[in-house]
Amino acid sequence: MNTETNSYRDNLKELRTNLGTMLPKEALDVFDKDAEDLQLRHESILPLQVGDKAPDFSLSNATGKTVRLYDLLKMSSVVLTFYRGSWCPYCNLQLALYQKSLDEIHALDATLVAISPQTPDESLTIAEKNKLNFEVLSDKGNTVARMYTTVFKNADAPVNTMTALGFDFDAHYSGDSRELPIPAVFVIEKNGTVSFAKAEGGDYRNRVEVSEIINALK
Repeated sequence: MNTETNSYRDNLKELRTNLGTMLPKEALDVFDKDAEDLQLRHESILPLQVGDKAPDFSLSNATGKTVRLYDLLKMSSVVLTFYRGSWCPYCNLQLALYQKSLDEIHALDATLVAISPQTPDESLTIAEKNKLNFEVLSDKGNTVARMYTTVFKNADAPVNTMTALGFDFDAHYSGDSRELPIPAVFVIEKNGTVSFAKAEGGDYRNRVEVSEIINALK
């Protein structure tokens, strides 16, 4: 797989065009302002840095099976990505592009794992929707996310706009905290050490390129 053709930024242009035709301009403006506000509010995002020991965790996957990080590390290094939810078009694009490079990630002796605070049912939805062949885990209450990235409360404006468009934000989660993780990616070596840690700021429209992950694994 040529990761140059798998560029998030290139595909983002098409996604933005599609969103512009699908959503009323007023709604898209609300979401864009939300992203811009988050970028300004969150500069220091990652409590976990390169060289740190990755905290162990056990979470349920899309079918209810428990997956433990340090069990996975016995077999390979792990690429860990935190995302917001199946309702987020930017998350869907990111995970779909990572899926396209999954063979290359596996060839570099790594396992890909995606984590969100969604329920297992919603994790299954995003896995089926994007035909994902990697673990999609449910982090209820963002317990694990808090150890790796920044967690924030989703603002009223985007939630209310989603409701007006017919999307039930709260239905994706088991609680009503409306807290979300800032998207971030980590590469964790077999010994548990973090060798790559990156978030593209608070603006969730921007995501870590798969080419950066491949380079980190090499």
